[in-house]
Amino acid sequence: MAHPKKRSSASRRNKRRTHIKLAMPALVVCPVTGVVHTPHRAFWHEDKMYYKGRVVISKEPLN
Repeated sequence: MAHPKKRSSASRRNKRRTHIKLAMPALVVCPVTGVVHTPHRAFWHEDKMYYKGRVVISKEPLN
């Protein structure tokens, strides 16, 4: 692995890191359930898993 010849100062290091930041995730509202979720992901609502507005999996009670 490569090793730096000289130590980078804190200001130089911080200038390089200015573009590394968190971004807010994209969120959408499901037209069927009204739940806010991330797009293109399945989500649970009232013991049912929804994807693209359809029920994919229904959870059955353990009794």
